[in-house]
Parts: sequence; structure tokens; C-alpha cells
Amino acid sequence: MARRKDSGIQMVSGLPWPAGIVLGVTSYVAVRYGVGWCVATFGGSVGQTLDGTLADSTYAPIAWLLLGACWLAALISFLDERRRRHLRGMQSGVGVLSTMDWREFEMLVSEAFRRQGYSVREIGLSDGDGGVDLILHKDGMMTLVQCRQWRTKLVDVKWVREMYGLLVHHHADVVKIIAIGSYTDDAQRFVHGKPIELINGNTLLSMLRDIRAPASARTL
Repeated sequence: MARRKDSGIQMVSGLPWPAGIVLGVTSYVAVRYGVGWCVATFGGSVGQTLDGTLADSTYAPIAWLLLGACWLAALISFLDERRRRHLRGMQSGVGVLSTMDWREFEMLVSEAFRRQGYSVREIGLSDGDGGVDLILHKDGMMTLVQCRQWRTKLVDVKWVREMYGLLVHHHADVVKIIAIGSYTDDAQRFVHGKPIELINGNTLLSMLRDIRAPASARTL
């Protein structure tokens, strides 16, 4: 299944927000002054002439563009982190989880996996009804995650088969399917002997309760 590539802003917004600010300043200095210095130093007299001509007309606009893009990504990262903290505090049951929008639900699930030591890449909704929402990396293994925010509808075997196909296509190691509700008998039979984990509402609530606990409490 084809997916759009992440833009530069999306990639930087996946970093902690202070990293985005530092990256913006570094990029500005590197382009605004570093490129000109290299041209002037190693380009001889022609380079010195070009440096004076290009400094304001070319280097400066690009430097400001990079600074603004990185700081916008840092703002997005900061707002996402604040939203995650809010979500960690509000979730208490299946009813609350089912009233969240898809983005809030996915962010909460991704935070639960981060607390388990995974590196998480948030993909978002795919084109069509199905696909990978999160990609996890841990101990050299790649895990594909699909979030099914259904409260009453059982997850059918066809969705599980689709994810198994994506596992083979992406050469992943494991698939995890997250659902507020549960799964059909056919779906549960299909995963037998396969690297597919079906996580239902009760298991999900246990994961989410764990991320609310302080780190010191979880290590006791």
C-alpha cells in the first residue's frame, strides 16, 4: 500500500521540541554564514565577489526559511507533547477512549509503546480503511501497529489478513492490532502460529494505566 513520504517539518516535529529549536538556529547559522564563508575562503577572488552578491539575495532567505520551518516543527512537537500529557491524565475507561478522535487515540497508544521502550514513528491514517498507523523499533525488530477505535464492532479476520500481508510486504517482524472492542473467532484462529498480537480493550486499558503511573512507581 503506497504512502506519502513525510515532509521535513513532519520529521523534525517528531523530535523533542528543544531539538527543533536548536536545529533551526544551527541551520540558520550554517546557511547564512557557513556557506558564504566556504565560498569566500575556497573560491578565491571570484568566490569573494559571489559571497558579497549572494549573502543577502540568496543565503539570507534560505536561512530564514530553514529557521522558520524548524521552529514551526518545534511548536508542533511542543503542542503534541502537551496534548499527550493531557490525554495521559484523562483516559480512565473504554467509554472515554471511544469518544476521542482518531488522532488523540493514536497519540495515546503511541505514548504507551514509548513508555515500553519502543522508538515510535506515527504514520497516521492510511489511504483507505486499513493499513499501518504506527511503526515501532526495539531490539533490532520492526513492529507494525494498526489502531481500530471501534467500541461495539468486532475486528474481522479480513483486517488481520491485510495486516499480515503488510508484515510480509514491509519485511516486518511483528504486527500488533489495537482495538477498543474485541475480535471475531476467525480472526483469533487466523493469528495462531503467526507473529500477530491482537490487543483488546482490557489489555489496552492496562497499557494505558501503566503510562499514567510515575516512572519510580513502575520500577518498584
